[in-house]
Amino acid sequence: MKNSKNRKMDTKVVHGNKSYDEKTGAVSFPIYQSATFRHPGLTETTGYDYSRLQNPTREEVECIVANLENGKYGFAFSSGMAAVSTILTLFHTRDHIIVSEDLYGGTYRALEEIYRKYGIEFTYIDTSDLNKVIGAVQDNTVAIFVETPSNPMMRITDIRGISKIAKEQDALLIVDNTFLTPYFQTPLELGADVVIHSGTKYLGGHNDTLAGFIVVNDDVLAEKINLVQITQGAVLSPFDSWLIIRGMKTLGIRLEKQQASALKIAKWLEKQDQVEHVYYVGLESHPGYEMNRNQSRGFGGMISFTVKNPAIIEQVLKKIRLIIYAESLGGVETLITYPMMQTHAAIPEEIRNKLGVTDKLLRLSVGIENVEDLIEDLERSLVVSC
Repeated sequence: MKNSKNRKMDTKVVHGNKSYDEKTGAVSFPIYQSATFRHPGLTETTGYDYSRLQNPTREEVECIVANLENGKYGFAFSSGMAAVSTILTLFHTRDHIIVSEDLYGGTYRALEEIYRKYGIEFTYIDTSDLNKVIGAVQDNTVAIFVETPSNPMMRITDIRGISKIAKEQDALLIVDNTFLTPYFQTPLELGADVVIHSGTKYLGGHNDTLAGFIVVNDDVLAEKINLVQITQGAVLSPFDSWLIIRGMKTLGIRLEKQQASALKIAKWLEKQDQVEHVYYVGLESHPGYEMNRNQSRGFGGMISFTVKNPAIIEQVLKKIRLIIYAESLGGVETLITYPMMQTHAAIPEEIRNKLGVTDKLLRLSVGIENVEDLIEDLERSLVVSC
Protein backbone atom coordinates (compact mmCIF):
# COMPACT_ATOMS: atom_id res chain seq x y z
CA MET A 1 0.00 0.00 0.00
CA LYS A 2 1.33 3.42 -0.96
CA ASN A 3 1.87 6.05 1.69
CA SER A 4 -1.33 8.11 1.81
CA LYS A 5 0.57 11.28 0.90
CA ASN A 6 1.59 9.68 -2.39
CA ARG A 7 -1.92 8.69 -3.40
CA LYS A 8 -3.60 10.46 -6.28
CA MET A 9 -5.93 13.31 -5.42
CA ASP A 10 -9.12 11.53 -6.51
CA THR A 11 -8.22 8.67 -4.15
CA LYS A 12 -7.33 11.00 -1.28
CA VAL A 13 -10.68 12.80 -1.35
CA VAL A 14 -12.53 9.48 -1.06
CA HIS A 15 -10.48 7.89 1.72
CA GLY A 16 -9.76 11.03 3.69
CA ASN A 17 -7.40 10.73 6.64
CA LYS A 18 -8.08 7.37 8.31
CA SER A 19 -10.40 5.89 5.64
CA TYR A 20 -12.42 4.30 8.46
CA ASP A 21 -12.84 4.50 12.24
CA GLU A 22 -10.00 2.50 13.75
CA LYS A 23 -11.96 1.74 16.94
CA THR A 24 -15.04 0.21 15.33
CA GLY A 25 -14.16 -0.28 11.68
CA ALA A 26 -17.00 2.05 10.65
CA VAL A 27 -16.42 3.12 7.05
CA SER A 28 -18.48 6.27 7.60
CA PHE A 29 -16.50 8.12 10.26
CA PRO A 30 -18.67 8.47 13.41
CA ILE A 31 -20.25 11.68 14.64
CA TYR A 32 -18.94 12.16 18.18
CA GLN A 33 -21.85 14.29 19.31
CA SER A 34 -20.50 15.04 22.75
CA ALA A 35 -19.55 18.34 24.35
CA THR A 36 -17.33 16.73 26.98
CA PHE A 37 -15.31 13.55 27.51
CA ARG A 38 -14.76 11.34 30.56
CA HIS A 39 -11.30 11.18 32.13
CA PRO A 40 -10.24 7.67 33.22
CA GLY A 41 -8.66 9.12 36.37
CA LEU A 42 -6.63 11.95 37.85
CA THR A 43 -4.07 13.25 35.27
CA GLU A 44 -5.41 10.68 32.81
CA THR A 45 -7.06 11.54 29.49
CA THR A 46 -8.36 9.85 26.37
CA GLY A 47 -6.84 12.71 24.38
CA TYR A 48 -10.13 14.60 24.35
CA ASP A 49 -11.46 16.87 27.06
CA TYR A 50 -14.03 19.34 25.70
CA SER A 51 -15.29 19.71 22.15
CA ARG A 52 -14.37 23.37 21.86
CA LEU A 53 -10.77 22.26 22.35
CA GLN A 54 -11.02 19.19 20.11
CA ASN A 55 -13.49 16.59 18.97
CA PRO A 56 -12.70 13.34 17.11
CA THR A 57 -15.00 14.15 14.18
CA ARG A 58 -13.64 17.68 13.81
CA GLU A 59 -10.11 16.35 14.15
CA GLU A 60 -10.76 13.96 11.26
CA VAL A 61 -12.05 16.65 8.90
CA GLU A 62 -9.16 18.95 9.85
CA CYS A 63 -6.67 16.23 9.01
CA ILE A 64 -8.41 15.48 5.71
CA VAL A 65 -8.28 19.08 4.51
CA ALA A 66 -4.67 19.46 5.69
CA ASN A 67 -3.70 16.28 3.83
CA LEU A 68 -5.42 17.42 0.64
CA GLU A 69 -3.56 20.73 0.79
CA ASN A 70 -0.31 18.89 1.58
CA GLY A 71 -0.18 20.88 4.79
CA LYS A 72 0.83 19.95 8.31
CA TYR A 73 -1.95 21.54 10.35
CA GLY A 74 -5.66 21.98 9.60
CA PHE A 75 -8.23 23.99 11.55
CA ALA A 76 -12.00 23.79 11.06
CA PHE A 77 -14.33 26.70 11.82
CA SER A 78 -18.04 27.38 11.87
CA SER A 79 -17.86 29.40 8.64
CA GLY A 80 -15.42 30.69 6.06
CA MET A 81 -15.61 34.16 7.61
CA ALA A 82 -14.71 32.70 11.01
CA ALA A 83 -11.57 31.33 9.38
CA VAL A 84 -10.77 34.71 7.79
CA SER A 85 -11.36 36.50 11.10
CA THR A 86 -9.07 34.08 12.92
CA ILE A 87 -6.20 34.90 10.58
CA LEU A 88 -6.83 38.63 10.96
CA THR A 89 -6.58 38.41 14.76
CA LEU A 90 -2.90 37.53 14.33
CA PHE A 91 -2.09 41.09 13.25
CA HIS A 92 -1.56 44.25 15.27
CA THR A 93 -2.09 48.00 15.18
CA ARG A 94 -0.12 49.67 12.35
CA ASP A 95 0.43 46.38 10.54
CA HIS A 96 -0.13 46.72 6.78
CA ILE A 97 -1.77 44.07 4.59
CA ILE A 98 -1.92 44.05 0.78
CA VAL A 99 -5.24 42.61 -0.43
CA SER A 100 -6.60 41.54 -3.81
CA GLU A 101 -8.94 44.35 -4.82
CA ASP A 102 -11.33 41.87 -6.40
CA LEU A 103 -12.47 39.73 -3.49
CA TYR A 104 -15.53 38.41 -1.69
CA GLY A 105 -17.63 41.22 -0.24
CA GLY A 106 -17.81 39.57 3.18
CA THR A 107 -14.03 39.62 3.46
CA TYR A 108 -13.97 43.30 2.46
CA ARG A 109 -16.62 44.06 5.10
CA ALA A 110 -14.57 42.31 7.80
CA LEU A 111 -11.43 44.21 6.85
CA GLU A 112 -13.08 47.63 6.66
CA GLU A 113 -15.84 47.48 9.25
CA ILE A 114 -14.10 45.48 11.95
CA TYR A 115 -10.33 45.19 11.68
CA ARG A 116 -9.48 48.63 10.33
CA LYS A 117 -10.80 50.17 13.54
CA TYR A 118 -8.10 48.22 15.40
CA GLY A 119 -5.50 50.16 13.45
CA ILE A 120 -4.64 47.53 10.82
CA GLU A 121 -3.98 49.10 7.42
CA PHE A 122 -5.18 47.64 4.13
CA THR A 123 -4.21 48.42 0.55
CA TYR A 124 -6.35 46.98 -2.24
CA ILE A 125 -4.62 46.38 -5.57
CA ASP A 126 -4.78 44.16 -8.62
CA THR A 127 -2.58 41.31 -7.34
CA SER A 128 -2.50 39.76 -10.81
CA ASP A 129 0.01 42.56 -11.61
CA LEU A 130 3.22 41.78 -9.71
CA ASN A 131 4.58 45.29 -10.30
CA LYS A 132 1.57 46.74 -8.50
CA VAL A 133 2.17 44.36 -5.60
CA ILE A 134 5.82 45.41 -5.38
CA GLY A 135 4.77 49.06 -5.50
CA ALA A 136 2.30 48.56 -2.66
CA VAL A 137 4.84 47.05 -0.24
CA GLN A 138 5.59 49.25 2.77
CA ASP A 139 8.02 48.91 5.65
CA ASN A 140 5.15 47.71 7.85
CA THR A 141 3.70 45.23 5.33
CA VAL A 142 3.19 41.95 7.20
CA ALA A 143 0.94 39.99 4.85
CA ILE A 144 -0.46 39.68 1.33
CA PHE A 145 -3.98 38.29 1.02
CA VAL A 146 -5.06 36.99 -2.39
CA GLU A 147 -7.95 35.22 -4.03
CA THR A 148 -7.09 33.29 -7.17
CA PRO A 149 -9.28 32.94 -9.12
CA SER A 150 -10.80 36.07 -7.62
CA ASN A 151 -14.45 36.58 -6.79
CA PRO A 152 -16.25 37.50 -9.01
CA MET A 153 -14.02 38.72 -11.87
CA MET A 154 -11.90 35.55 -12.03
CA ARG A 155 -8.51 37.29 -11.98
CA ILE A 156 -5.50 35.00 -11.64
CA THR A 157 -2.62 35.83 -9.32
CA ASP A 158 0.85 34.33 -9.72
CA ILE A 159 1.18 32.57 -6.37
CA ARG A 160 4.88 31.78 -6.83
CA GLY A 161 5.60 35.38 -7.80
CA ILE A 162 3.66 36.81 -4.87
CA SER A 163 5.38 34.34 -2.54
CA LYS A 164 8.78 35.65 -3.59
CA ILE A 165 7.70 39.23 -2.88
CA ALA A 166 6.25 38.23 0.49
CA LYS A 167 9.37 36.35 1.56
CA GLU A 168 11.61 39.30 0.68
CA GLN A 169 9.46 41.40 3.00
CA ASP A 170 9.25 38.65 5.66
CA ALA A 171 5.47 38.80 5.21
CA LEU A 172 2.87 36.05 5.18
CA LEU A 173 1.17 35.01 1.95
CA ILE A 174 -2.46 34.10 2.57
CA VAL A 175 -4.38 32.46 -0.27
CA ASP A 176 -8.13 31.95 -0.38
CA ASN A 177 -8.40 28.66 -2.30
CA THR A 178 -12.19 28.33 -2.19
CA PHE A 179 -12.84 28.43 -5.94
CA LEU A 180 -10.38 25.75 -7.06
CA THR A 181 -10.02 23.71 -3.85
CA PRO A 182 -7.00 21.47 -3.22
CA TYR A 183 -8.32 19.14 -5.91
CA PHE A 184 -7.21 21.64 -8.55
CA GLN A 185 -4.73 23.90 -6.70
CA THR A 186 -2.41 23.51 -3.70
CA PRO A 187 -1.05 26.97 -2.79
CA LEU A 188 1.24 25.78 0.02
CA GLU A 189 3.30 23.93 -2.59
CA LEU A 190 3.55 27.19 -4.55
CA GLY A 191 4.92 29.18 -1.62
CA ALA A 192 1.85 30.28 0.33
CA ASP A 193 2.04 30.33 4.13
CA VAL A 194 -1.68 30.13 4.84
CA VAL A 195 -4.55 28.61 2.86
CA ILE A 196 -8.15 29.55 3.65
CA HIS A 197 -11.37 27.87 2.50
CA SER A 198 -15.01 28.51 2.77
CA GLY A 199 -15.82 24.84 3.25
CA THR A 200 -19.47 25.75 2.75
CA LYS A 201 -18.75 25.80 -0.97
CA TYR A 202 -17.04 23.03 -2.95
CA LEU A 203 -15.65 21.02 -0.03
CA GLY A 204 -19.13 20.43 1.42
CA GLY A 205 -20.64 20.59 -2.03
CA HIS A 206 -24.32 20.22 -1.15
CA ASN A 207 -25.40 23.66 0.11
CA ASP A 208 -26.34 22.14 3.47
CA THR A 209 -23.75 23.35 5.96
CA LEU A 210 -21.47 26.25 6.84
CA ALA A 211 -17.76 25.62 7.37
CA GLY A 212 -14.37 27.27 7.13
CA PHE A 213 -10.80 25.96 7.09
CA ILE A 214 -7.24 27.15 7.59
CA VAL A 215 -4.21 25.06 6.63
CA VAL A 216 -0.58 25.91 7.47
CA ASN A 217 2.80 24.21 7.71
CA ASP A 218 4.59 26.44 10.21
CA ASP A 219 4.61 25.18 13.82
CA VAL A 220 4.60 28.63 15.45
CA LEU A 221 1.84 29.90 13.20
CA ALA A 222 -0.20 26.79 13.96
CA GLU A 223 0.14 27.41 17.70
CA LYS A 224 -1.16 30.96 17.30
CA ILE A 225 -4.13 29.85 15.21
CA ASN A 226 -4.94 27.05 17.65
CA LEU A 227 -4.95 29.53 20.54
CA VAL A 228 -7.44 31.78 18.75
CA GLN A 229 -9.57 28.82 17.70
CA ILE A 230 -9.99 27.30 21.16
CA THR A 231 -10.31 30.69 22.86
CA GLN A 232 -12.86 32.35 20.58
CA GLY A 233 -14.63 29.03 20.03
CA ALA A 234 -15.91 29.46 16.47
CA VAL A 235 -15.26 25.77 15.86
CA LEU A 236 -17.03 23.42 13.46
CA SER A 237 -19.61 21.22 15.18
CA PRO A 238 -19.32 17.40 15.09
CA PHE A 239 -22.33 16.99 12.80
CA ASP A 240 -21.19 19.71 10.39
CA SER A 241 -17.71 18.16 10.42
CA TRP A 242 -19.26 14.87 9.35
CA LEU A 243 -21.24 16.57 6.58
CA ILE A 244 -18.02 18.04 5.17
CA ILE A 245 -16.28 14.65 5.43
CA ARG A 246 -19.13 13.07 3.51
CA GLY A 247 -19.20 15.88 0.97
CA MET A 248 -15.48 15.67 0.21
CA LYS A 249 -15.76 12.02 -0.78
CA THR A 250 -17.35 13.16 -4.05
CA LEU A 251 -15.22 16.31 -4.50
CA GLY A 252 -13.30 14.85 -7.43
CA ILE A 253 -16.22 13.61 -9.50
CA ARG A 254 -18.23 16.75 -8.75
CA LEU A 255 -15.46 19.12 -9.82
CA GLU A 256 -14.64 17.18 -12.96
CA LYS A 257 -18.29 17.30 -13.99
CA GLN A 258 -18.72 20.94 -13.02
CA GLN A 259 -15.57 21.98 -14.86
CA ALA A 260 -16.54 20.15 -18.07
CA SER A 261 -20.00 21.72 -18.01
CA ALA A 262 -18.65 25.17 -17.16
CA LEU A 263 -16.36 25.16 -20.20
CA LYS A 264 -19.26 24.23 -22.50
CA ILE A 265 -21.49 26.89 -20.97
CA ALA A 266 -18.77 29.56 -21.15
CA LYS A 267 -18.17 28.85 -24.84
CA TRP A 268 -21.94 28.92 -25.46
CA LEU A 269 -22.31 32.24 -23.61
CA GLU A 270 -19.59 33.81 -25.76
CA LYS A 271 -21.79 33.26 -28.82
CA GLN A 272 -24.95 34.83 -27.40
CA ASP A 273 -26.08 38.22 -28.72
CA GLN A 274 -27.24 39.36 -25.28
CA VAL A 275 -23.89 38.59 -23.63
CA GLU A 276 -21.17 41.22 -23.59
CA HIS A 277 -18.25 39.39 -21.98
CA VAL A 278 -17.56 36.01 -20.36
CA TYR A 279 -15.09 35.57 -17.48
CA TYR A 280 -14.03 31.95 -17.21
CA VAL A 281 -10.48 30.83 -16.48
CA GLY A 282 -10.81 27.84 -18.80
CA LEU A 283 -11.22 30.01 -21.88
CA GLU A 284 -7.97 30.51 -23.77
CA SER A 285 -8.95 34.15 -24.26
CA HIS A 286 -8.85 34.70 -20.49
CA PRO A 287 -5.78 36.85 -19.60
CA GLY A 288 -4.91 34.52 -16.73
CA TYR A 289 -5.34 31.29 -18.68
CA GLU A 290 -1.65 30.38 -19.02
CA MET A 291 -0.77 31.40 -15.47
CA ASN A 292 -3.60 29.31 -14.09
CA ARG A 293 -2.45 26.32 -16.17
CA ASN A 294 1.03 26.84 -14.77
CA GLN A 295 0.01 26.72 -11.12
CA SER A 296 -3.14 24.60 -11.02
CA ARG A 297 -4.62 21.37 -12.34
CA GLY A 298 -7.95 22.76 -13.49
CA PHE A 299 -10.20 25.75 -14.09
CA GLY A 300 -13.14 25.05 -11.80
CA GLY A 301 -16.84 25.60 -12.24
CA MET A 302 -17.26 29.36 -11.71
CA ILE A 303 -18.29 31.71 -14.52
CA SER A 304 -19.09 35.40 -14.47
CA PHE A 305 -20.57 37.20 -17.45
CA THR A 306 -21.96 40.59 -18.35
CA VAL A 307 -25.02 41.26 -20.46
CA LYS A 308 -25.14 44.15 -22.92
CA ASN A 309 -28.31 45.64 -21.46
CA PRO A 310 -28.72 45.72 -17.66
CA ALA A 311 -32.49 45.70 -18.14
CA ILE A 312 -32.26 42.01 -19.02
CA ILE A 313 -30.94 41.06 -15.56
CA GLU A 314 -34.36 41.10 -13.90
CA GLN A 315 -35.79 39.04 -16.74
CA VAL A 316 -33.05 36.41 -16.50
CA LEU A 317 -33.43 36.01 -12.74
CA LYS A 318 -37.21 35.75 -13.10
CA LYS A 319 -37.33 33.33 -16.05
CA ILE A 320 -34.80 30.71 -14.99
CA ARG A 321 -36.45 27.49 -13.89
CA LEU A 322 -33.71 24.89 -13.39
CA ILE A 323 -30.94 27.25 -12.32
CA ILE A 324 -31.53 28.65 -8.83
CA TYR A 325 -31.24 32.38 -8.07
CA ALA A 326 -29.41 32.26 -4.74
CA GLU A 327 -26.23 33.27 -2.97
CA SER A 328 -23.30 30.89 -2.40
CA LEU A 329 -21.57 28.56 -4.83
CA GLY A 330 -19.90 25.19 -5.26
CA GLY A 331 -22.87 22.93 -4.64
CA VAL A 332 -24.39 20.23 -6.81
CA GLU A 333 -27.17 22.63 -7.87
CA THR A 334 -26.37 25.36 -10.38
CA LEU A 335 -26.77 28.77 -8.74
CA ILE A 336 -26.87 32.22 -10.32
CA THR A 337 -25.98 35.30 -8.29
CA TYR A 338 -26.25 39.04 -8.87
CA PRO A 339 -23.02 40.17 -7.15
CA MET A 340 -23.84 43.88 -7.11
CA MET A 341 -26.81 43.29 -4.81
CA GLN A 342 -25.76 40.07 -3.09
CA THR A 343 -22.20 38.85 -2.48
CA HIS A 344 -20.55 42.25 -3.10
CA ALA A 345 -23.13 44.68 -1.75
CA ALA A 346 -20.76 45.63 1.10
CA ILE A 347 -18.21 47.04 -1.36
CA PRO A 348 -18.69 50.75 -2.21
CA GLU A 349 -20.22 51.43 -5.61
CA GLU A 350 -17.21 53.30 -6.98
CA ILE A 351 -14.95 50.35 -6.19
CA ARG A 352 -17.43 47.86 -7.65
CA ASN A 353 -17.65 49.86 -10.86
CA LYS A 354 -13.87 50.04 -11.12
CA LEU A 355 -13.62 46.25 -10.79
CA GLY A 356 -16.46 45.54 -13.20
CA VAL A 357 -18.98 44.42 -10.58
CA THR A 358 -21.71 46.46 -12.23
CA ASP A 359 -25.44 46.19 -12.83
CA LYS A 360 -24.66 44.05 -15.90
CA LEU A 361 -22.72 41.28 -14.13
CA LEU A 362 -24.02 37.83 -13.21
CA ARG A 363 -22.09 35.01 -11.54
CA LEU A 364 -22.82 31.37 -12.31
CA SER A 365 -21.82 28.45 -10.11
CA VAL A 366 -22.19 25.42 -12.37
CA GLY A 367 -23.62 22.32 -10.73
CA ILE A 368 -23.73 18.68 -11.80
CA GLU A 369 -26.97 18.74 -13.81
CA ASN A 370 -27.02 17.80 -17.47
CA VAL A 371 -25.25 20.62 -19.28
CA GLU A 372 -27.78 20.71 -22.13
CA ASP A 373 -30.57 21.31 -19.62
CA LEU A 374 -28.59 24.19 -18.12
CA ILE A 375 -27.93 25.76 -21.52
CA GLU A 376 -31.61 25.42 -22.44
CA ASP A 377 -32.55 27.23 -19.22
CA LEU A 378 -30.09 30.04 -19.92
CA GLU A 379 -31.18 30.31 -23.52
CA ARG A 380 -34.82 30.69 -22.56
CA SER A 381 -34.05 33.29 -19.90
CA LEU A 382 -31.83 35.37 -22.19
CA VAL A 383 -34.45 35.69 -24.94
CA VAL A 384 -35.56 39.31 -25.01
CA SER A 385 -39.29 39.66 -24.38
CA CYS A 386 -41.27 41.84 -26.76
